[in-house]
Amino acid sequence: MAGWLFADLMLVLALVFLGDSPAPATAQRQPAVPSPSAEGPGTGPGESPSPAPPFSPSSAPSSSPSPGDHRSVENAPVKFRVRGDDRDKLTAQLKKATGDWAGRRAALVLTFGGGPGGTEYARRVNSLLPRARPEMFTRNTTAEDFHDLGEPTSTAELWLYFYTSPR
Repeated sequence: MAGWLFADLMLVLALVFLGDSPAPATAQRQPAVPSPSAEGPGTGPGESPSPAPPFSPSSAPSSSPSPGDHRSVENAPVKFRVRGDDRDKLTAQLKKATGDWAGRRAALVLTFGGGPGGTEYARRVNSLLPRARPEMFTRNTTAEDFHDLGEPTSTAELWLYFYTSPR
């Protein structure tokens, strides 16, 4: 049992470390310059090739992120607790507890369910996250289920790690 807990801890630490690393520098795109062709205008005998088109804002690198862009994850988690068995009440608690961070996107959620069946309870709570705040908990959010034997049954503590910049 201790080996699995150690492995889970190492996974969490690796994710936090990777999330804390700065994003790699992206290469600046240069505007495409057409290569002179033998048939094109301005390339006949004795004529010089036509100049490259001027740089325009539309050929500048896009400020919107591309699929390969990476964002960092905040170091400190947002922590809160929920309790109970009713799905609607749990969803309402999740919505209320995350209200201060509306508009943000969660990168990682660690949920610690209380009692011997805490892992299953944590899984149940995590399944309600997209229902509570679909814009915050997308299919790209990683949610992990853990148990905490020191807590009462039907309680969970959630640790939310948000991206450093909202999208």
